[in-house]
Amino acid sequence: MYKRNIYIMYMLSLLQGMVFYAPVATLYRQAQGVTIFQITVIESISLALCMAMELPWGMIADRIGYKKTMLFCNVLYFISKVVFWKADGFGGFLIERIMLSIVCAGLSGVDSSVLYLSCEEGESQKAFSVYEGLGTVGLLTTAFVYSMFIGDNYRLAGFLTVISYGIAMILSFGLTEVKKKEQKRESAKEFIIFFKETCRNKQLFLFLLAVALFHEVHQTITVFLSQLQYVRTGISNSMMGILYGLITVVGLSSFLSDRITKKTGEENMIRLSFLFSFISCVILMFTDVAVLSVVAIVLIRLSFSIFQPLQMELQNRQVTTRDRATALSVNAVFIDSIGIFTNILFGALAEYSLMAAFAFGAAACGISYVLMEIWKKN
Repeated sequence: MYKRNIYIMYMLSLLQGMVFYAPVATLYRQAQGVTIFQITVIESISLALCMAMELPWGMIADRIGYKKTMLFCNVLYFISKVVFWKADGFGGFLIERIMLSIVCAGLSGVDSSVLYLSCEEGESQKAFSVYEGLGTVGLLTTAFVYSMFIGDNYRLAGFLTVISYGIAMILSFGLTEVKKKEQKRESAKEFIIFFKETCRNKQLFLFLLAVALFHEVHQTITVFLSQLQYVRTGISNSMMGILYGLITVVGLSSFLSDRITKKTGEENMIRLSFLFSFISCVILMFTDVAVLSVVAIVLIRLSFSIFQPLQMELQNRQVTTRDRATALSVNAVFIDSIGIFTNILFGALAEYSLMAAFAFGAAACGISYVLMEIWKKN
């Protein structure tokens, strides 16, 4: 009965990975009069809103069910892409991110819960790997389409994104509920209890902090700073589309996460992911050579793509309550709170110097490595 859920979730990942403006996301916003610092400020505001809405959304999802939550969020997801397509200036892109914050908070823990609960025992990391990998396939598709047909027509890229998210919205109606109905209802007080228990769980806190720092380094560098680095090294706009496709292909390594983890072991897989990202940030600090820059960004993408399904599995494995979405929402609060500050720091440093921004990325990866070592030992 739940196999259909898995296939639908795979299709949602594929379609919602089709962000056709992604190869020039930073340049798209800059063309509409938004600076790099304003972009990171918007990102920080978005994360703050996500964190604020985790409490109500965690309770709502466990109360109304995961299917209804997915439906609402994917409808709003579609609307947010329409807003992005029509946005002009700081205000328009801020509104889009506010809507996206509602979506991200709503889906936080719910999408992975639907997959986790729809799988047979022991099959969840494999499903997470495919889920992440298909999102990368979607991005690869957009990179090809952008390079071949879109070029500098940013508005067309926005419109095509609206189409893909509209199809994803329609598919969401085919999901089957996996959350069992209960007499008990979550309250704000119980959420706070979850939150306090997480705070007292020092090992979980270390794990979440390491994940948050690593996620922000990957997100900021591969999505935003990479394009500035390309400009710095003299890479043309058309070549950026090709490079985006290359980096997206590397993201398909998430398909291999389960297999690689079984061969290397979870501890070694985590260690190598953070180490390679640290080295990449150091390379980006000191080089203005195009080839070295591309290699470094590819390594960051590779490390994160293999690590992401594993960390999703580890997060779900540490949930002991039946209210899985609420527990994962608490985790997301920690992760988002870290992202608020790192985004602003990345933006401010990038305005001053790209070298300083990459140095901060290297420091964040180094700290993540140490935190994970402590977590694994305990």
